[in-house]
Amino acid sequence: MTEQHAVTRTLTTREVVKPTPAELMEDTGTGLDFGTRPDRMPGHLTPADRFFVRNHAPTPRLDAATWTLMIEGDGVRAPVSYTYDDLWRRFPMVSVVRTLECAGNRRALFAEETGARFDGTQWGRGAVGTAEWTGVRLRDLLEPAGITSRACEVMPEGLDAARARRPLPLAKALADDTLLAVAMNGEVLPLDHGFPARVVVSGWLGAASIKWVGRIEVSEQPLRVPWNTRDYVLFGPGHPAEGTPITGVPVSALVELPWPARLRRGPQIVRGRAFAGERAVAAVDYRVDDDPWRPAVLTTPGTAGVWARWQFHWNPRPGDHVIRVRAIDDQGRAQPDSSAWNALGYCQNAVLAHPVMVG
Repeated sequence: MTEQHAVTRTLTTREVVKPTPAELMEDTGTGLDFGTRPDRMPGHLTPADRFFVRNHAPTPRLDAATWTLMIEGDGVRAPVSYTYDDLWRRFPMVSVVRTLECAGNRRALFAEETGARFDGTQWGRGAVGTAEWTGVRLRDLLEPAGITSRACEVMPEGLDAARARRPLPLAKALADDTLLAVAMNGEVLPLDHGFPARVVVSGWLGAASIKWVGRIEVSEQPLRVPWNTRDYVLFGPGHPAEGTPITGVPVSALVELPWPARLRRGPQIVRGRAFAGERAVAAVDYRVDDDPWRPAVLTTPGTAGVWARWQFHWNPRPGDHVIRVRAIDDQGRAQPDSSAWNALGYCQNAVLAHPVMVG
């Protein structure tokens, strides 16, 4: 068992700031991690009060007046530091809408699929959310430090007790939509979501979007830390012995119904979301019981790094049913019938058989 998983499994007290009522959030039992109820996603953006929380340690209470960000390492010519006020006053602000998803999302369903027991947070379907993030492009903060010609990785580090950190390739760190965010959905970042500042990495697993950032290391050598060697790594068939660090997340679909669901009789609309990481969602199909697959209607465009919304009309007969939904990305990759097995239960994206009782 990894160190981070050990912390997650033994913590019994609640260590986040915002309320997490059962009518909005799913409690994973760790005291640190809370998912969004899929039937409580009201719009394209996930409100901050119900955006999923994934912590490796209790939410820190940081003071913006004394907070500083240090950029250093052998990949810069001269270290620089910024205050919170610097972020707001010295650099252009940009806003992007991006979806974040934990690589362990649906781990509990992966266990049901395979009959295995995976360590780590036992997520249902709720470790995914979309927000408008506002902040400074990471490249604008790095530029004054003078990136060397041999720099290859950039690693943000959090100020939580776990010092969560995960390196990015230089090209990803310098991308237009990689931000150091200071606001979420038009409001100052909430404590649980990274105040004073967090990284937002488009299309990658949520663990790359480090919260409570206080230091960024720019390195001329590949960096190895627990978050890319022991956790957030695929171990198993088809992967080298040291594992394959997870970057982008695979295409998947989410039905906005409880599990299992109980519906009234009569015509209704079934809705959901689909996400394909760095790729765009091109289509979503649905199937009820043994009926043929049919196309759902995309009600928002599936762009890279952002989920798409979909829906279909259904007039069900009373009784027990199963709804299956599969998303397809812009490279033609569709959700498989079974997930690729890995030892830590990451990246579950098989088509789910969603149980529904009508009447």
